[in-house]
Amino acid sequence: MIVKFVNYLKNERNYSEYTISSYISDIKEFENFLIKNELGNLTNCKQNTTRYYLSYLNQKGFNPRSISRKLSSLRSFYRFLVQEEIVKLNIFSEISSPKADRTLPKFIYYEELDALFTCINTNTIIGKRDYALLELLYGTGIRVSECCNLKISDIDFYNDNIIVTGKGNKERYLPIYDSIKNALRDYLEFSRIKLLAKSQNSNCDILFLNYKGTPLTPRGVRVILNNINDRASKNIKISPHMLRHSFATHLLDNGADLRTVQELLGHVNLSTTQIYTHVSKEQLKNAYMEYFPRAKRKD
Repeated sequence: MIVKFVNYLKNERNYSEYTISSYISDIKEFENFLIKNELGNLTNCKQNTTRYYLSYLNQKGFNPRSISRKLSSLRSFYRFLVQEEIVKLNIFSEISSPKADRTLPKFIYYEELDALFTCINTNTIIGKRDYALLELLYGTGIRVSECCNLKISDIDFYNDNIIVTGKGNKERYLPIYDSIKNALRDYLEFSRIKLLAKSQNSNCDILFLNYKGTPLTPRGVRVILNNINDRASKNIKISPHMLRHSFATHLLDNGADLRTVQELLGHVNLSTTQIYTHVSKEQLKNAYMEYFPRAKRKD
């Protein structure tokens, strides 16, 4: 059942390995809870078991956000089991997730971004790749899984765009500006060829490669960003998702409308995108308090 569910998430929903791993971890945790408390197994446990499990998660000290994620994973799993006619009822369909405080996504300031780009040595093979990777992640706001799945054939230099395959295998076209195109051309012409030579698979069409010449993974991207951050000597911990947050926030700060940002990010619901309006308002408030004379004055 779990193997079938994994194939469904990977092939039909196009979820990243990281997301799938979280789903499986949540399912296994619930399965262990059932076995330990002699409450049956994944297919024959009773509906009131979910209440016991929710109480168990609260007693273990999980925060509301973590509990909501675990319940969401199990809700999706049992919805799949119902579709496959393995069980008749989604036992998690009627259990409500706890309300979690919605924290504002962290973003990077312009001067911090400049420091990240400046510290990369673009005279090296790896430096050319890292610079192109950073340009693309920040300049398009794509998810790390989307970035790692990009192929050379997905780049249209003539029409200034790339084709990105997002969640649910939905494709969207994203514009790329000159800095991204120049960085990608530099990487493709002088760096990727040498990286690919280290691999036995000379026909690999994946855009970004690691130092072994094999496709770069989401974990590998995070390692690269951590190394860039260390060299920049900034007291921030950047991540692919923080670059995505920064992309959306900076667009709104400079006058982009919410619908446009929604399309660029590949969000299904506008409500998901609206969190960035709160970020911009927070930044507006901070600027006001810092620069308006009477706001700065202390009585």
